[in-house]
Amino acid sequence: MVRMWKDFWASRKLIWKLARNDFKTRYAGSYFGVLWAMVQPVIIVLVYWFVFQIGLNNATAELKQGISVPFVLWLVSGIVPWFYFSESLSNGTNALLEYNYLVKKVVFNIDILPLVKTIAALFIHVFFVLFMLFLFALYGYYPGLHTLWVVYFSACLLIFVTGVCMLTSSLVIFFRDLTQIINIFLQVGIWMTPIMWSLEDLLAKYPILMVLKLNPLCYIVYGYRAVLFQTGSVASLGWMNIYFWAVTILVWLLGSHVFRKLKVHFADVL
Repeated sequence: MVRMWKDFWASRKLIWKLARNDFKTRYAGSYFGVLWAMVQPVIIVLVYWFVFQIGLNNATAELKQGISVPFVLWLVSGIVPWFYFSESLSNGTNALLEYNYLVKKVVFNIDILPLVKTIAALFIHVFFVLFMLFLFALYGYYPGLHTLWVVYFSACLLIFVTGVCMLTSSLVIFFRDLTQIINIFLQVGIWMTPIMWSLEDLLAKYPILMVLKLNPLCYIVYGYRAVLFQTGSVASLGWMNIYFWAVTILVWLLGSHVFRKLKVHFADVL
């Protein structure tokens, strides 16, 4: 795993160039180009906002006991990191399949391809973070030094999802159905993560649901909300800090090990 990170650093200029080209070519040929990458998530947010706030009359959401915040801000602060995770996992899983012509080149370092996809997804993520901060400012939650913690949690998410993609991208070559399984997982996962509903409210009735906090994305969502609403800090997340990084390290150990073991067969299968 350490050797792989050294390879990433040595190839940082190539990774950046490939990520930038990947982002540009994804929407090449369409009239509105990269605008499509921004329009779809915005529409999804508007639909969820209309259903939950207008349809179900949820004007506010309870962040902590006794602290209520505008529902639209509560929703956006949870769904923005999910959008990044979803896009990175979907594209990163198919990285080797998409760049199969590079995989077949003996001299090319294919270890960087999953990372290229997760970095390419950052371009849209940065836009949505800025949009989110603008929306918060409209409601009186102005950015400050505390906002810089969003960079930390985004970096956490990048590292975690890249480790997952190292595993899934190497397995999907031999088991193509994994792509469909991941799509189903993402459809279910958004509801298993406290993005549009409050886990704290359910814990009061069903303490057994504490197990849902073992979802690594729960740490990211809680972190975004804590720093954006200024109700806590990284330290306030307590055991979730240790748990998240322990899971991330395990994912990287497993992902890098499987990737290294199977990479000698990639070109033959493709």
